[in-house]
Amino acid sequence: MTERPNPEALGRVAAEHLGPILYALEVCAMEMVDAGREEDARYFRDLARLLSRAGGTPPSEADPEGRPT
Repeated sequence: MTERPNPEALGRVAAEHLGPILYALEVCAMEMVDAGREEDARYFRDLARLLSRAGGTPPSEADPEGRPT
């Protein structure tokens, strides 16, 4: 029987290791570009962008335009 992921624990681990995760995604994207797979590279960079935004300052602590304070 497979257990369902624990979103809280998953989020905590992702937040603790966000820098290396973002670095690894960029390395993957660069390899995809080198292999002529620009669409795949775009996917990895978009994923990194989403994770980066999700790991940033919570909206309640951001300015009205959504920038961290």
